[in-house]
Amino acid sequence: MDIAFIVDSNAGKLARWLRMMGYDTLFFNDIEDGRLVDMAMKEGRVVVTRDTQIAKRRVAANGSLRVIVSREDDPKQQLMQVMRELNLDCRETQFTRCLECNQRLIPREKDEVRDLVPPYVFRTQKQYMQCPSCSRVYWQGTHWQRMKKALDDIAAASSERNQGEKASPAI
Repeated sequence: MDIAFIVDSNAGKLARWLRMMGYDTLFFNDIEDGRLVDMAMKEGRVVVTRDTQIAKRRVAANGSLRVIVSREDDPKQQLMQVMRELNLDCRETQFTRCLECNQRLIPREKDEVRDLVPPYVFRTQKQYMQCPSCSRVYWQGTHWQRMKKALDDIAAASSERNQGEKASPAI
């Protein structure tokens, strides 16, 4: 099942993390709650917010709309919560979406990006992806390596936490 998200300004940095994982994630900095809910309903998106009022709306309360209300300030903690609640795999489709505009990335041949990347990057990298919308070019450099490690660490922590919750006796 493909899960798509809408993240509001209350959990804004989370949008980039979800996009890193490859999930279709819309982000709105300034949107009225009713409009956000309508869009989520029409497009079948999960709403992720820190705004408890959205979760109190009838469509959320009756289960027609999935709303995840984050209790955390830290985007990594928010991501772990979303991963646990939806049982998301963060390894399957990593780095397939533009972090800025959410479009699916397209593989590019090295010669196609010659004039779009720094000379050192062109000399040292072999694989490139490009956003068809904003034309941003991505490659597996040190920034990518740090993001990948962060996602792997988050996945491991989320998995450990899930195992601990399953193993803990109910009180």
